[in-house]
Amino acid sequence: MERMARIAPEQMSPEQRQIWQDIVAERGSPQGPFNVWLRSPELASRAQRLGAQVRLHSSLPPRLSELAILINARRWNCQTEWTLHEPFARQAGLDSELIQAINQRQPPVFARQDEAAVYDFCSQAVGQGFVSDEIYARCRDLLGETALVDLVGVLGYYCLVALSLNVFQVALPEDRPPRLSDAPVF
Repeated sequence: MERMARIAPEQMSPEQRQIWQDIVAERGSPQGPFNVWLRSPELASRAQRLGAQVRLHSSLPPRLSELAILINARRWNCQTEWTLHEPFARQAGLDSELIQAINQRQPPVFARQDEAAVYDFCSQAVGQGFVSDEIYARCRDLLGETALVDLVGVLGYYCLVALSLNVFQVALPEDRPPRLSDAPVF
């Protein structure tokens, strides 16, 4: 059961309603942590703009952004984040075996150098809080500095999302069965 009830649009303050409309206009769907964040309208406004930047306007190809999001979801055992993003990852071109390996906490086999580099970078960043010089240089050389900044932005934003979803026990949409193995379902 979700820890915070859904706020119906007619119950929202004018500020909350404007943010909600911005979210719907930018994303089409207000799934995820947005209902929780509306309790802090300034946070909701800034977070939704950051989310739009890192997910929809990043220099990273969607395939690599979605890979980073799945790595992060697995790290935080975030069922909702994983379940919402796994279809986006498939649509962006990530291999099913790669997705399954991350889900099962198995070492993936990579067909693409950039995916291997992003996997190593993200795994170290969210697992240890830093990245080795070797992995940093490999990603920088493959992706460039702008993409590295965007990659860290994706990880940081989706850490906020995962913690919000887990702490406030945000439920999966009713039409989405859970996809992340051994993670709680709220």
